Amino acid sequence: MKILDLFCGAGGFSLGFENVGFESILAIDMWKDAILTYNHNRKHKVGINIDIHDYSDEMLQNLSRDNDVAGIIGGPPCQGFSLVGKREASDERNSLYLEYVRFVSVTMPKFLVLENVKGLLSLEKGKYKDDIIERFDNLGYNISMKILRASEYGVPQSRERVFFIGLRRDIFNNTFFDFELIEKAKTVTTKDALSDLPNLDRYDEPSYYPIPPLNEYQHMMRKKSNKVLNHDVTNHTQQTIDIIKMVPDGGSIRDLSDEFYSIRNYSSAFKRMDSEKPSGTIDCGHRNYFHYSENRVPTVRESARIQSFPDDYEFLGSKTSQYTQVGNAVPVLLAKKIAYVLKKYLEEV
Repeated sequence: MKILDLFCGAGGFSLGFENVGFESILAIDMWKDAILTYNHNRKHKVGINIDIHDYSDEMLQNLSRDNDVAGIIGGPPCQGFSLVGKREASDERNSLYLEYVRFVSVTMPKFLVLENVKGLLSLEKGKYKDDIIERFDNLGYNISMKILRASEYGVPQSRERVFFIGLRRDIFNNTFFDFELIEKAKTVTTKDALSDLPNLDRYDEPSYYPIPPLNEYQHMMRKKSNKVLNHDVTNHTQQTIDIIKMVPDGGSIRDLSDEFYSIRNYSSAFKRMDSEKPSGTIDCGHRNYFHYSENRVPTVRESARIQSFPDDYEFLGSKTSQYTQVGNAVPVLLAKKIAYVLKKYLEEV
């Protein structure tokens, strides 16, 4: 069961599918660091650093002639759709989904999965959402759509993203993907996810696990790993550390007197993770939230844990680049659970 991953980033989406038996035969991203990370973590180096516009129809036709493409997955860059950004309809990144549509139209896979920020649904009064559904419907796909919260599926993060999943009508007839078939799981908290990693406030050796896994999630993350990767501390000024120390578990700088934030206008920054809840959304930055008990921002490894990347998955590039690669990814465990359901659909036709 072969798949293509468009706008693949560091490879979280692909990894989830690979974990249930799908084979990635092409992954495209125009960011070199992401492709370096993607290929570094795979025996088969199928990641290509290319602008998707430059991957021609002829190249696609050759690929699909030599391979039976079961599915296309991917998340077109979301900055233009984001609720956080300016949300300008003219943002050229908003049209990158048309390249996704082009890949589908040429290869006609059995299924497709398109992931994006939920802001896409309301942009231009739903114009983009409706256009995506209409284009895939015209190509012959039954499209289902739902906003999924990652924390409901065993990911220690309250991240919400919209998923469009299409099943090719001439293969699946009137069947539409049923999101209720995706297996839900008990809540995994930030403490559940991170508590076995080296404590950098007390100067544990950052490359080695100080204790055995404490729960099922930690066992899963450490399954193929005997060393902690990408766990480098970010240095803060003493003034910053002193302020973080006063922020309670699950609280923010707003819990302190205004003398600590009004002068520098910290606003919503300086939030501490809640040890008893899933993390907030891991984004492309990392300076707006702090470890639930240590007085620092999370490391790249901790952010990767919250995105359900296994510990043997190593991120390359500068530390800033690594944080962005992690933040842009689809949570691996959520991707795996979607892939498992799609695999069952394929086995039944």
